[in-house]
Amino acid sequence: MIPISNDYYPASTVGDFYTRLLTGANVALGVSTVFMLVTVLLSYPFAHYLPMTLQIVAHISTILAATVLKISYVLRCVALNGLGKEVR
Repeated sequence: MIPISNDYYPASTVGDFYTRLLTGANVALGVSTVFMLVTVLLSYPFAHYLPMTLQIVAHISTILAATVLKISYVLRCVALNGLGKEVR
């Protein structure tokens, strides 16, 4: 992919943006993965130790963690594509 460059956004600025986006997406991917694992553990194997309110919060948090996980993966793909690297 050819870097976008014009008077307002020089190519180095665009590359820096995608590099920062990739770093942020990787961090969000890691954090949301850990959060997802914790919420699944709280929702299912350890549910009998929690009151009903916390079980409900854990189940809702599982949905939110999955959403953040998917969005961060898409942002990672966008950043890799913007940097001209292989998207996997």
